[in-house]
Amino acid sequence: MTNSEHLLRDETRRQFFGRCSLGLGSIALAALLKNSGAAAPSPSLRNPLTPKPGHFPAKAKNVIYLFMAGGPSQLDLFDYKPQLTALNGKPIPESYTAGKRFAFMDSSHGSNLLASKRKFKQHGQSGAWVSDLLPHTAGVVDQLTFVKTCKTDLFNHAPAKLYMNTGSGQFGRPSMGSWVTYGLGSECDDLPGFVVLQSGPRGPRGGAILWGSGVLPTTYQGVPLRNQGDPIVNLSTPPAVDAKRQRQLVDAVGELNKKRLAATGDDEIATRINAFEMAYRMQSSAPELMNTEEESRTTLDLYGIKDPQESSFARNCLLARRLVERGVRFVQLYDTNWDHHGGPTENLETHLPAKSRDIDQACAGLILDLKQRGLLDETIVVWGGEFGRTPMGEVRESTGRNHHIDAFTMWFAGGGFKPGSVYGKTDDFGFGAVENPVHVHDIHATLLHQLGLDHERLSVRSQGLDFRLTGVDPARVVKDLLA
Repeated sequence: MTNSEHLLRDETRRQFFGRCSLGLGSIALAALLKNSGAAAPSPSLRNPLTPKPGHFPAKAKNVIYLFMAGGPSQLDLFDYKPQLTALNGKPIPESYTAGKRFAFMDSSHGSNLLASKRKFKQHGQSGAWVSDLLPHTAGVVDQLTFVKTCKTDLFNHAPAKLYMNTGSGQFGRPSMGSWVTYGLGSECDDLPGFVVLQSGPRGPRGGAILWGSGVLPTTYQGVPLRNQGDPIVNLSTPPAVDAKRQRQLVDAVGELNKKRLAATGDDEIATRINAFEMAYRMQSSAPELMNTEEESRTTLDLYGIKDPQESSFARNCLLARRLVERGVRFVQLYDTNWDHHGGPTENLETHLPAKSRDIDQACAGLILDLKQRGLLDETIVVWGGEFGRTPMGEVRESTGRNHHIDAFTMWFAGGGFKPGSVYGKTDDFGFGAVENPVHVHDIHATLLHQLGLDHERLSVRSQGLDFRLTGVDPARVVKDLLA
């Protein structure tokens, strides 16, 4: 027998054992399943984003997460502390800081109290305190649920953002939007189930891992849409390719991928097939979505949008409403530069007011727009950052605050949350919770609960481990936040 005949025989044997019904292991598994009465697995071309029921009836269908990247100062926006003003410049009692770690100072260095220079008033029937930096938000407080005692575990930006989004400071974990679309799918056929919009001078620290799918198939990762040009790079058809030729190309590539899926059963190939089809459909749906010029002047004014084509946080808020209106499950808006340590470009006196003006009217407009369209009851709106700021000023400047993880403010609206309520109480300086602390994992568990998902049952097994958004530490649904 010649060498070429030996090689041919060996290749044929390898092909038989490796490719016949996915190999002998799959043949044995199919026999075992048949004997047990269970159905043998087979590759499925079902769209993984097809809507599916949760674990129990849901109060909400969609999420819009307004992420203020950098850590907004709750003490200058929502958590009014007269005692902080009375003791301005005095050292904070050592009992508060003993054993604590901060990003840029330790407990013995730079711990003088820093009063807020903002004017606070109570608003609405709820009597929620809001500073003069957010007059529009103050006008909708009776639609909001404030949590004053949010707590997280990590005090540097990128890890803390990762923790807030994935429930872990380690890379490779699915983001919240990925978990939600994995658990529920999406009600939109021609747009991704999880969309990311960005505003500010740069992207958030941490980048794409904040909306990644981790150990879940990549079909569940967030898809960033651009504000200028094509919403997604290379989405438009090249000028030399007509619609018929493009459809033929998509079909041909689809057939090749289906053959490969049948041979391997790899979920990522199913993701690839659906991605080609989604991109094809988005060539018409995405430009229509981004065309905010069709909105009325009244609606644009509600959000504070002067130019409907100008990239801004306000326009992203309007796009978020348009996305959930079309059935997109999870929309996340990142607005950057909320990191106010002090100095000429990141201080509480000039920079925080500017950032507040960027987002205030748009946040309130989004709430009002969703409500008047009948969408607020089924949409959860979340506002917050990765952590808060200290009641002490930083030594290098008297116009900034350090990172703070023990108590910060977030607010929620719609989706079955209790409107016009304030939950939790911090001490006289706003340093820590004295009533009802709420951990990040509690927030995750509560959001999933409102969407009809049990945070303990929503899991995936990978490399011998069971992963879930709330990790292995205890987490609870905070039912006092719910209507």
